[in-house]
Amino acid sequence: MVEVLALIPARGGSKSIPRKNIKMFAGHPLIAYSIAAGLAAKTVTRTIVSTDDEEIATVARAYGAEVPFLRPAEHSRDKTPDLPVFQHALRWLEEHENYRPEMVVQLRPTSPLRRTWHIDQAVERLLQQPQADAVRTVCIPFQNPYKMWRIGTDGLMQPVGWELGIPGEPYNMPRQLLPDVYWQTGYVDAAWRRTILDKDSMTGDKILPLIIDPSEWVDIDSPDDWKRAEDLLTSGAITFAALGFEPKSRINF
Repeated sequence: MVEVLALIPARGGSKSIPRKNIKMFAGHPLIAYSIAAGLAAKTVTRTIVSTDDEEIATVARAYGAEVPFLRPAEHSRDKTPDLPVFQHALRWLEEHENYRPEMVVQLRPTSPLRRTWHIDQAVERLLQQPQADAVRTVCIPFQNPYKMWRIGTDGLMQPVGWELGIPGEPYNMPRQLLPDVYWQTGYVDAAWRRTILDKDSMTGDKILPLIIDPSEWVDIDSPDDWKRAEDLLTSGAITFAALGFEPKSRINF
């Protein structure tokens, strides 16, 4: 069996929603949903939280995740990208535990409504095409960039579609006549260990899509996002079981 590590990055600082990673969301801390999904996914063999915050670490352990280290401050700043966080985790695990997962799956706490099968499908997609570097979940966006505009220094608008190679008036064209585009959802990112460490990238240059329904996607970045996501769950439109909250998920309630 391929060793697949689910890594959940959860920094203590949050500007838009203070302490959002452990803020209660439909009865559980927000981070608990990513932990539950990682533990319940059939293809994941280990679930770890990378955090710089002792309180987040305590909550994560209570819900069944491992927290073998606290992330250094230099990898926990507001503008720290994903790559150094994941490289630190992989190098720490190899140095201290001689643990070398072949694949790493990123589960962002701000995507609590990802289904467990999203994880399994992403892993299986990469296993089926091992020549690829990574898989990312994407969906059709609500707005098409070919219909967007820039405002120049002269105050006049220029269509972005021209920059993307569409002549004429792309902003007046039916959406069906424009090229298909996709928005990355952040639900699941899967990559080979070699992509992150050897290629020094979270994705490499051979990236496979896993297309999901836009109605399934909510990324929490504001109080409005929070309410919309919570309403979907509490209304029964999405079940707790689909998110991994069931007895076999090994969650400590």
